[in-house]
Amino acid sequence: MKESKTQVWGLITPTLFLMVFIGVIPVIYILYLSAFRYSVFARAPFTYIGFDNFRKLVFDESFLRPLGLSLSFVVISCGIQLPLGMFIANLLTQNFKGKGIFRTIMSLPLAMAPITIGSIWTLLTNPDIGPLTYLFNRLGIIYNIGENAFQAYSTIVVMDAWHWTPFVTLTLMAGLTALPNQPYEAALVDGASRWQTFWYVTIPLLKPVILTTMFIRIMDALRIFDEVWFLTGGGPGTATRFASLHLVRLALRSRDYGYSSAMSLFLLYLTIIICWLLLTFITTSREER
Repeated sequence: MKESKTQVWGLITPTLFLMVFIGVIPVIYILYLSAFRYSVFARAPFTYIGFDNFRKLVFDESFLRPLGLSLSFVVISCGIQLPLGMFIANLLTQNFKGKGIFRTIMSLPLAMAPITIGSIWTLLTNPDIGPLTYLFNRLGIIYNIGENAFQAYSTIVVMDAWHWTPFVTLTLMAGLTALPNQPYEAALVDGASRWQTFWYVTIPLLKPVILTTMFIRIMDALRIFDEVWFLTGGGPGTATRFASLHLVRLALRSRDYGYSSAMSLFLLYLTIIICWLLLTFITTSREER
């Protein structure tokens, strides 16, 4: 028995050490830096200021605007991808010719790195050779994400939906195929319509899967960076400068490491709060079942 425990700890110790080294120690160091005015361009580059960096966050419009932009992006992206993923997942549970090919093609964006997604959409939206630009110009619409803020933001929403809707579809499809048949047979006997069956049977049974999928997508949407950085760089102006981009620009360009550390901790805390609320809903829904 002791030997088996020793073997188990021998197997998990490297993983625990890696998690502490990569996850815990950097957070502790950032927590330490957040209590200082640490800017390489300041006269006194390393000055203890306590919680002043966090107080500054509350009134900093240059941070609150990207934060609001990130939260609106989370709401819009999840609001589009979850219903669309549910619709496609319901279609894929049916038997039709070419379903396997469609499912394979649909899943291709998931196999691509975020920087690759940004590269593809940079080519698609290029003002000179981009197919999307050509299509909109044929329709009489001037399409240029480098000049039009609304078009840039909308393009990022569509790009994110193209990238992550397959993930939502696959998770919901897995949940749909695992649902029991008895509630559907009872609904059929009671004369429920297809819409009533979907709303009163499928959605309640699938609630834990929906909330779990939303949980993952909210975390991904809050930390979106690579695709936006490569596609628009946060522009035009600040139209697509989400909180993650604003944080990187502050840390790498302004070199204000103390304030950027406080900002990263705030974003981490916000993500934890949102995820905690979703976990509470997931646990409650499972207890109700």
